[in-house]
Amino acid sequence: FRPGATAPPSCNSSLPMPELPEVETVRRGLQPVLEGALVRKVELRRANLRFPFAPDFAERLANRRISEIGRRAKYLLVHFSQGPVLIAHLGMSGSFRIIRDGESFMPDRRFHEQNGAARHDHVVFHLSATNGSAIQLVYNDPRRFGFMLLCSRDELEMHPMISRLGIEPTGNTLDGPALAALMAGRKTSLKAALMDQRLVAGLGNIYVCEALWRAGLSPLRTASTLAARSAVARNRVENLSGAIRAVVADAIEAGGSTLRDHRLTDGSLGYFQHSFSVYDREGEACSRAQCGGTVRRIQQNGRSTFLCPDCQV
Repeated sequence: FRPGATAPPSCNSSLPMPELPEVETVRRGLQPVLEGALVRKVELRRANLRFPFAPDFAERLANRRISEIGRRAKYLLVHFSQGPVLIAHLGMSGSFRIIRDGESFMPDRRFHEQNGAARHDHVVFHLSATNGSAIQLVYNDPRRFGFMLLCSRDELEMHPMISRLGIEPTGNTLDGPALAALMAGRKTSLKAALMDQRLVAGLGNIYVCEALWRAGLSPLRTASTLAARSAVARNRVENLSGAIRAVVADAIEAGGSTLRDHRLTDGSLGYFQHSFSVYDREGEACSRAQCGGTVRRIQQNGRSTFLCPDCQV
């Protein structure tokens, strides 16, 4: 971030934001269109989003080719050939849409219309695709909690937004032994530990609630109990690591969850919210077979937690 600008928040910022599945869904939508495209110019329609743009932001990206669209936790990482890396965060209401030869890639225009159309289009990337066609990548953000920062490729892992991030909850990296090691000595609640971005990167309120329900574990449980040497503890931590990976994978497959503002890059909604087992289901019957309990909502660290007290122990 630019020296003298407002310092970025810690990785544990409490601002509402899309979680990892939503960001991965956006990445997958952008990747086939943007990778290999050449940036002709960048149009900044305001001086700042959550943070000010670097004074040379547009100049550093002009005439650079996009080599890769990546992700780390909840951040999009746009790599440029022989150039910087763009670290982008969607904040609460940020979205990208793609326009090619004047035709929008948003057949469902409700997202753009409900957010005030062009007056919230704050950044426009003018690009040429690998086949020579003209593309515009437009960033729209009514609430302006998103941001875009530039970083050299060599310094990416040391950047304040990236350096303290923990293990990714995708693939098989987050297994039982790895999760047990992260929980060892943690006297905080299990939910708070899982939402600590320094331990597990990219998880937020929704998917932690869902994963804990799948694993049958109480969010109020002390985190360190999963690091005990007993067979029961080993079984619990294996179940939880598998539940985390599964709920994230299921949400990505479903296109992310749509609560309030999130849309896919083609304008359509994600549908994982129709599969929630406990989140936002206060007062409903627990859907676990033969449970018979009722979903409750409690407050933890200023956030709503949803659980079934009968089957989550």
